[in-house]
Amino acid sequence: MKEAAGKVFSIAAENLPVPGCTISKMVSAEKGYGVAYFSLAKGTDISAESYGYTKLWLIHAGNIDAFDPKGVLGNVQKGQIFITPRDLPIGAKANTDAVYTEIALKEDTQMNQILKAGQVMTLKDLLPYQEGKIVNMDLVNDPHLKFVIMSFGEGTGLSEHAAPGEALVFALDGEAIIGYEGKEYHIHAGENFKFDKFGKHSVTAVGRFKMALLLMLDES
Repeated sequence: MKEAAGKVFSIAAENLPVPGCTISKMVSAEKGYGVAYFSLAKGTDISAESYGYTKLWLIHAGNIDAFDPKGVLGNVQKGQIFITPRDLPIGAKANTDAVYTEIALKEDTQMNQILKAGQVMTLKDLLPYQEGKIVNMDLVNDPHLKFVIMSFGEGTGLSEHAAPGEALVFALDGEAIIGYEGKEYHIHAGENFKFDKFGKHSVTAVGRFKMALLLMLDES
């Protein structure tokens, strides 16, 4: 992934829209998956096009209308996701300046049944907090890509470990301390963090905390 590991950053702040323009930045294109950032200035749009695979849009700033040739399918706002249906023309129109991440899946990718194509969902609301526990939900679990959401009860955390692939964290609610290669970083809702392959990391909730994790695996 084309991000520097070991720092807290904001996808929204680092991909500001340009008036009158739509901007895309490819972050990863490996193993048949694609991850890209899109910046849409207010009033601009990406025309409706159909694909034989599903895309997940995760909105970081502003709001967009997802539409097909018949009209608007849903308004997607900060912190929400939209799952594009396969083989149907879908476009995006920015009602305000907007920034989002698009995760393009493979044709045969299996998603959690909680995800419904053509619907708008608030990512942090898909799983609850439980006192003293970490709750985990795999939204996508393929051999080379995992997209996971997690909730951390107060006082909980993940001890130091490493994964055989790069990972991108999306902080969804609350705050946490990320340990990475011997240093600590404070992350808040709306911010991001990247782990390199085999980078040693930990997560400790400050109060309660929710995050999404996009993991690109090299091993099957």
